[in-house]
Amino acid sequence: MKTDLFESDHELFRQTVRGFVERHVIPKMEKWDADRLIDRDTWLAAGQQGLLGLAVPEEFGGPGETDYRFRVVIQTEIARVGASALQSGFSTNDDIVLNYLLRHANSEQKSRWLSGFVTGETIGAIAMTEPGAGSDLRAAQTTAVRDGDEWVINGSKTFITSGMLADLVIVFAVTDRDLGSRGFSLFVVEDGTPGFTRGRKLDKVGLHAQDTAELFFDNVRIPAGNLLGEVGGGFGYLMQSLPLERLGIGIAGQVSAEAVFDWTLDYVKDRRAFGKHIGEFQGLGFTLAELQTSIEVSRAYIDRCVREYNSGTLTAVDAAKAKLWGSELQGKVIDAGVQMHGGYGYMMEYPVAKAYIDARIQRIYGGTNEIMKEIIHRDLMRS
Repeated sequence: MKTDLFESDHELFRQTVRGFVERHVIPKMEKWDADRLIDRDTWLAAGQQGLLGLAVPEEFGGPGETDYRFRVVIQTEIARVGASALQSGFSTNDDIVLNYLLRHANSEQKSRWLSGFVTGETIGAIAMTEPGAGSDLRAAQTTAVRDGDEWVINGSKTFITSGMLADLVIVFAVTDRDLGSRGFSLFVVEDGTPGFTRGRKLDKVGLHAQDTAELFFDNVRIPAGNLLGEVGGGFGYLMQSLPLERLGIGIAGQVSAEAVFDWTLDYVKDRRAFGKHIGEFQGLGFTLAELQTSIEVSRAYIDRCVREYNSGTLTAVDAAKAKLWGSELQGKVIDAGVQMHGGYGYMMEYPVAKAYIDARIQRIYGGTNEIMKEIIHRDLMRS
C-alpha cells in the first residue's frame, strides 16, 4: 500500500516484528482460538523482542519511544496474518491502559507498574463498560467510597478485553454522584485483591482468541495510593485518552482492510470460472478498483492523523472520524472479499472468513460509530 509514513528506522523495526509474527504468532493462532486465550509466553516473547511498552520512559525500564509510527508497524504486521485478537490485546495494553498510566500515574505508581508493560509480564485491562452503561459512561453504577487510607469499590463491569488474564485493571467508578461529570474517578485494582473476581469468559461472535470477561468488585479494598490521578478527574481523563484509542481502532480497520484486499486480489487472480480468472470479469474488476481507491484515500487520512498524534495536535473529532471511517471501510472491504471468495469465503480455514467475524466489533467498541457521528455532528454545529 502506498504510504510515505515510514522511514528507514521503521522498516528495520518491521523486520523484527515480522520475525516475531512468523515464529510466535502464525504457529499458535489455531490453538489460541480453541483455548479462547492468548498464552502468556507470547506476551513475554513480544517483550523480549522489544515490541511492548514502547512509550515507557527509560527511567522506568522502557525505550522511551513516543513515535507512534512504530506502533503502526506492529499493527500492520499482525493484521497481515489476520491475528486480530492479538492486535486487540496489544492495543489495549499499549494504547489504552499504558496511556492512562503514562498520563496520570505519579512517580511512585510508575515505578510499581510500568516495567511489566515492557517485559510482557503485566497484562492490563480498562474496566469502563457495565451491563447498563456502555457508550453512556455517566450511567455507571460502580462506586468507590473513601474509608480512611483505603478506597472500597463495589460494582461490576462487562465486555472487558483481557479481563481473564489482566494483572492490573483500571476501574472507572462513581465517587460523588452529585458532582455530575466531576463525580467519577479512576482506580487501579491488582490481581489477587480480596473481593475482586472474574466471571464468565464471554463467548463472542469473533476475536475468539481475545479473552473478554465480566469483572466483579465486592467490597474491594485498595490503598489510597491506587487512586489514579485526582479524585473527580476520571471522566476528564477518559476524554483525554479516547482519541488514541479511537485512532488505534481506525488504524486496525485500515491495516485489516489492506490485508484482506491483498488476500482477495491474490485469490481472484488464481481462481478460474468460465474459462478465465474471475478477477477478469468486469463486475468484480470494478469493485476491486473502487475498493483500492477507497483504501488508498483512507490511508492518506489515517497517516495524517498519526502525524498529528505524534505532534500532539490530533483532535477528538478527527480521531472519531478515523475510527468511523476506518472501521466502516474495513467492513466494506471484508464483506466484498468474502463474496469474491464464494463458498470458500464462508469457510473458517480461509483467513477472510475469520477476518469477517473478527471485524464486526470494530464498529461497536471504543464508542459505537453512531456516537462517532454524534461527536462529528456536534462539532459541525459549533462551527
